Amino acid sequence: MLVKFTSSTSGQIMMFAQTARQLLAILGKECNARGVITTEQLPGAIERLRLAVADDKGISPATDERPNDAPDSDDRDQAARVGLRQRAYPLIELLVWTSKEDGFILWEAAKDF
Repeated sequence: MLVKFTSSTSGQIMMFAQTARQLLAILGKECNARGVITTEQLPGAIERLRLAVADDKGISPATDERPNDAPDSDDRDQAARVGLRQRAYPLIELLVWTSKEDGFILWEAAKDF
């Protein structure tokens, strides 16, 4: 099942329900068929997603870069894995662009997920 996130100012993105569920859980939102991230909630949502991404990869949330002392991974399985950073990036960008114009985000799915 797909979940569509629509910005009141910046466009829309779609993602699979499993990924949307993971990201909405980070934001403290329920996975209903329809929901909203209000203008007032956008800054906190952006920060929560950035912190979750930083925790997942061991990077600084402000720069989205690995620290100098972070070990490089030669493990091919790790390199092929699509992590939280890649999955969250489109939603973070949509939230940032929407917050710049004082908008809001709606999401919609065929049913509760």
